[in-house]
Amino acid sequence: MKPAFAPLAADDGMPVSLQGNPLLSSWVAFRADGEGRVCIYSGKVELGQNILTALAQIAAQALGVPMARITMMPARTGVSPDESITSGSLSIQHSGMSLRMACRHARRLYTQCAAALAGVAPADVGLHDGAFVAGGRELGTYWSLARYVDLAVPVEPPPGDEATPGQDGWSEPALGLADKVHGRYGFIHDLSLPDMLHGRMLRPPSIGARLAHLDTDAVQGLECPVQVARSGSLVGVLARYEHVASQAVARLAASARWHEQACLPTQDELPGWLRRQPCETLTYRQQGPADAGGGARARTFTGDYFKPFIKHASIGPSCAYACLRDEGTLKVWMHGQGIYNFRADLAVAFGMPAEQIIVEHVPGAGCYGHNGADDAAFDAAWLARQAPGRHVRVQWSRADELCWAPQGPPMSVRLQADVDAQGRILDWRADVWGPGHSLRPGRAETPTLLGSWHQDPPCPPLSAVNAPIAAGGGAERNIIPCYDIPCSALASHRVLNMPVRTSSLRCLGAFANVFAIEALVDDIALAHDIDPADYRLGMLSDPRAVAVIEAVRAMSGWNGRPAGSAQAGWGMGYARYKNKGAYCAVVARVSVARKVSVRELFIAVDVGEVINPDGVMQQIEGGAIQACSWAIMEQARFSDRMLTDDEWEKYPVIRFTEVPQVQVRVLPRPDQPPVGAGEPSLGPVAGAIGNAVRDALGVRVPALPLDFDNIARAIETAA
Repeated sequence: MKPAFAPLAADDGMPVSLQGNPLLSSWVAFRADGEGRVCIYSGKVELGQNILTALAQIAAQALGVPMARITMMPARTGVSPDESITSGSLSIQHSGMSLRMACRHARRLYTQCAAALAGVAPADVGLHDGAFVAGGRELGTYWSLARYVDLAVPVEPPPGDEATPGQDGWSEPALGLADKVHGRYGFIHDLSLPDMLHGRMLRPPSIGARLAHLDTDAVQGLECPVQVARSGSLVGVLARYEHVASQAVARLAASARWHEQACLPTQDELPGWLRRQPCETLTYRQQGPADAGGGARARTFTGDYFKPFIKHASIGPSCAYACLRDEGTLKVWMHGQGIYNFRADLAVAFGMPAEQIIVEHVPGAGCYGHNGADDAAFDAAWLARQAPGRHVRVQWSRADELCWAPQGPPMSVRLQADVDAQGRILDWRADVWGPGHSLRPGRAETPTLLGSWHQDPPCPPLSAVNAPIAAGGGAERNIIPCYDIPCSALASHRVLNMPVRTSSLRCLGAFANVFAIEALVDDIALAHDIDPADYRLGMLSDPRAVAVIEAVRAMSGWNGRPAGSAQAGWGMGYARYKNKGAYCAVVARVSVARKVSVRELFIAVDVGEVINPDGVMQQIEGGAIQACSWAIMEQARFSDRMLTDDEWEKYPVIRFTEVPQVQVRVLPRPDQPPVGAGEPSLGPVAGAIGNAVRDALGVRVPALPLDFDNIARAIETAA
């Protein structure tokens, strides 16, 4: 079991990924194959966020070679550094800064080697396209000198005179972009391995159902032979043809009998149900600046807010391959986000030594968070053990993906703020109820993989947990307001008996918490007849926070906006992700008829040093569009025993025609450490949209999504 949640840096200031992977040879290699390639290894994986492009840029710049010479090696156990999970907007801090330090160290070693062999001073050695030069002559290259340089040494930080914090980035095209555009890119779904069987899994009809009877003869008479595998309530089939495997599962499902029971509240009961369940409560006390106080308390503002279950809803379902080889090793190809963590859980589930399992990442349908990719990989590995020597491919159905992958947790949030007569916040109190936000593999004593809970003997089902707030929190993420408030009292109530499997969804609790905080902040400002932008600026002393709000106010023409109406409501949202990451301010313009339409989003963001400006903008835009979808339409629906939205018609996501115009301005901060761009825009976008809807209607809608039903309920309550 690995430490569940890692800090950004080790105690000695080294990037945290170097703490567990200290050798230079774990990160970089120079292949003497005549092609002049630099092989770069990272434990972070490509999910569609183009992290490998940014890492390649960091390596190329640190080594002083063109990008064309960099080859990013696929993440693979036993070869790549173990960097736990690709999550939390931490890849640049963890892997990027480790690679920068490692590659700078490699460059120093090679420079010293070239200088020593030529009898010149290292300071006199230059570098051009991987060749070391001095006095007009070539001294050698990274590749010709490789036999003299031992990279199996611990990475050392650069001397003080070389330890520049950052450099100017550039917009390198994403690796593989042309192949993706032309349909040539090798996603995991497209692999065709020799001697391959197709696998499909039979899922229970409801949460917690146990298989009572299975008629294996039901698969007889299909186009090709079908092998049925069963272990307890875990059932799968293998066939030569994919469509036959699907037909076989349909026949088994029609004849199977299960023991079922109700375990969920009604949809409308969920917010209150969360608050009534047994909980593990953690409390926090946050002291603000000493000079942030105001006068005597004049009024208390209270708000209750809700976020439902939300699905990842990737356009492609989860897929994986596996093969149990003759020598007893199990090879798995997957598109999950933590190859070593997955291997650890798989080893426990199968009772195998981890060293006998090889896991390789292949890009697939990405998501931000924990979807079904790990579970599909378990399915493929389990079925591969039923057919030794054969490659097994498992692709989930759309229903599996929507209903059996981990869900984004629901949250019920209550906020209270005491203010003085001028509207200055004196005291802030927050309570959040909901299940945990992390059930990732490799972090618990027993596996968190879906199939391991259904096999015989089953691994015990586990409840999701939350990261410590010092590591970013889970449900607590961004529950601390990003403003100068004298005192904040915060309580997180983790629901312990949530039947639905929940885990990480992009930005975790920040989406609901920032939505709630920005709603109450706006309501206080408007109650005191203060412009929402001015009110926020009056509570901020951090110049970087002030800068993003001033920037978005100018971008959007905030000061000249018309009065709110159903045709044009305007709203602002702001947060610093995890209270220590990227700064992001958003202005939204919406219209409201029978539904909310987000027309424009203006976004200003500060992510510190920028590695790839286009990449940062794409991450911010993508997060904003996903936040729009969550804010105005997405929620998972369920009966008393099962999630019910098992197809796109039942779980709509934002369409291309509904995507707003998005303008992003990235504030350059090359003197500041880089932070992630994948998640900081979602909470502020939700806050801005919520405030824009209030501006349009004159009524606060506190429950997400901001759809017809919740708007009608809010109007009825206000009346």
